[in-house]
Amino acid sequence: MTWRLDETAHAGPEHLDPEFVAGFDRKQGYPDPAGDIAELAAHGVRSVVDLGAGTGQFAVPAAATFDRVVAVDVSPAMLAYLRERAAAAGVTVATVQAGFLGYEHTDPAPDAVYTRHALHQLPDFWKVVALHRIARLLPPGGVLRLRDLVYDFPSETTEQVMDGWVAGGADDPALGYTGADYAEHVRTEHSTFRWLLEPMLDHAGFDVVTAEYDDAGLFGAYTCVRRSG
Repeated sequence: MTWRLDETAHAGPEHLDPEFVAGFDRKQGYPDPAGDIAELAAHGVRSVVDLGAGTGQFAVPAAATFDRVVAVDVSPAMLAYLRERAAAAGVTVATVQAGFLGYEHTDPAPDAVYTRHALHQLPDFWKVVALHRIARLLPPGGVLRLRDLVYDFPSETTEQVMDGWVAGGADDPALGYTGADYAEHVRTEHSTFRWLLEPMLDHAGFDVVTAEYDDAGLFGAYTCVRRSG
């Protein structure tokens, strides 16, 4: 009997549904990966592992810049879509069906790990395990670029912030995340506070180089470097 978490069960059943995956990019709002690619390139990165790669919103354009990109996701439907997108773009992306806790890297150590809006699928205990695994994957000086739903507001204002977030959801679920989607995220997924995440990064052996948050304090972007030793 394994003690490890079943990451497929925590990924959300919609991410395993090819029909949902087909509309995923539109619902996400087509985030531009150019800033993340430039941030990694500025650190001299040439090879990247994208954990929780989804439909390839980062991995496919990144493959046009970096020498090697490995896209990792628990969802076969996501990976199938990603492979189609890579073929259409004329780039090469290696794909592996796995999660944060199960991925085993067989190539030389990558220069960087990238992950966007995926770590929150793990409860905090498992986030720590995942971050240690990422640190072991990288060489000293390796870069972790992390984007996620991370809460950076006073905890005593949680009810007001969440009420406002849910009230601001999209009206049409085909065009964006609705208030019901946000409410489900808060209830069933595992976004955490900044003051909990940053000690996790430190304990796993990362130094935070940059940390940026949106005005609402709901979304964070981190560039971290693995310490030596």
